[in-house]
Amino acid sequence: MDTESTHSGYSNRSGRSNRHGDRSRERHKASSSKDSSRSERSVVINPPDTPSQDSPVHNGEPLPGEPRPAADHGEDAQDDNWGETTTAVTGTSELSISQEEVVGLGKEIQDRTQGIRRYLPLAVGVCVGLLVVATPLVFLLLPAVLWPDRLQACGAACEGLFLSISFKLLILLVAIWALFLRLGHASLPRVCVYRAFLTTLTLLLTMSYWLFYGVRILDAQDEDYHGIVQFSASLVDSQLFVHYLAVVLLELRHLHPCYNVCVIRSTDGETRHYNIGQLSIQKAALSILEYYYRDFPVHNPALLSASKHRAAKHLAGLKVYNVDAPGTTAGAQPGNESQSRAMVTAAAKRKDAAHSELYYEEADYERRVRKRRARLVVAVEEAFTHVRRMKKEDEQAAPSDIMDVHEAALAVFPSMARALQKYLRTTRRQHCHTMESIQKHLAFCLINNMSPKAFLEAYLSPGPTLQYGPERWMADQWTLVSEASVTSGMKEGTEFLLRCLDFSLAVTVKRIPYIRVTEEFVDPKSHKFLLLLQSETSV
Repeated sequence: MDTESTHSGYSNRSGRSNRHGDRSRERHKASSSKDSSRSERSVVINPPDTPSQDSPVHNGEPLPGEPRPAADHGEDAQDDNWGETTTAVTGTSELSISQEEVVGLGKEIQDRTQGIRRYLPLAVGVCVGLLVVATPLVFLLLPAVLWPDRLQACGAACEGLFLSISFKLLILLVAIWALFLRLGHASLPRVCVYRAFLTTLTLLLTMSYWLFYGVRILDAQDEDYHGIVQFSASLVDSQLFVHYLAVVLLELRHLHPCYNVCVIRSTDGETRHYNIGQLSIQKAALSILEYYYRDFPVHNPALLSASKHRAAKHLAGLKVYNVDAPGTTAGAQPGNESQSRAMVTAAAKRKDAAHSELYYEEADYERRVRKRRARLVVAVEEAFTHVRRMKKEDEQAAPSDIMDVHEAALAVFPSMARALQKYLRTTRRQHCHTMESIQKHLAFCLINNMSPKAFLEAYLSPGPTLQYGPERWMADQWTLVSEASVTSGMKEGTEFLLRCLDFSLAVTVKRIPYIRVTEEFVDPKSHKFLLLLQSETSV
């Protein structure tokens, strides 16, 4: 398909703009006639602000707003109102790709790689687990298949080893499923060092047994089947010990607390402290994020915007005047100078009184919050009282007239909706709760016969982040920023950053000090004393 071009021009009242459009069209026709022999199916896409040449060129014409080449500057300089006189030339072809399609293609590739990274450890664990379980069975079956006539009879001791191998393999299979065959709930930037070490050790152990089995048993066609069974049993024992090492390294090593981490949210300064064990930086970051969703209150950007508005209002109140402004006469200059200095002094006094304004603003905000809260509590208590009254009436009514709990929640919700909406707007948490979630929570409280206070607890104070849906916090992807390698262990003074879309978590690591407790023996006889009574005293 030939290249289709669309010419769009904006007319102007001046003749210069018309001549400008005509010249651009003539230049475009000349350039298109010169390049008619070349194919225009290839499109070069340059990212914004990074042109490939001094000025980006499309079909021989500079883009609107870009400076023209040096040959055109002397002919016709660009005027100030270029946005009304520019002729835009666009071209389409079969192989044209828009920037949005390129971005979408990149996102699809990233989603696929994320899926591969999520299921790759599970696939590796399944393969290694099958290899571990199947190898002892293959060691037992190969001699019985390849040279069954020359094998010696297997006695009672050999049959006992069969029973031992069967139960050990069953235990090993369950242990592998419990420890390794689990779908990961997080994606880490690097491979876990201990998991890679254990996988490599398992493969080396299995390959070593296969080499010994191939040289000493398969090539020689050993007739001692009891020895072959003992060889398989020793492999199963070695695999059980490797699994025990995996439990120690992956599950037990980090349980003993060694470090105290301080986690600070960058926007509002919310701080928490946690004790964690000996972990790598990326595993510690994963544990901290799990604690964050459980313990930190949900991030509320509305409160931050309120503080920014207050700071902007105070900055807007400060005005700077030029005392020595030009254009003033000598006789009027002293008066203007004194007036300007008076205004600067007033602005400085207003700046000094900013703390008083902040104090009264916070006091007024707390007063409004208490007022809205009181109205909300009263409205909810009245609604729950009405529900209890309806419940007693339903017990005496016919079965066909009994109202469902969800219907009761829908009927009672309008009586408290206005008070709840005003309270959430005052506390700037209206974006955290939707009408559907409130009605669902109300129905849950009515089904379980909860009190009004139990219903209000979810709205009177901000809950943890995990209490709200993912669409409320939008922080499913985090970036770990660390100067040290993320696979290295934590040390005293280690610092790293967990960054998401709207804020970041700054983490500082401190080692838990070594505590020495001494014992001091107290003689029981030291507590005894003698009281002497005299007749002169009143005792």
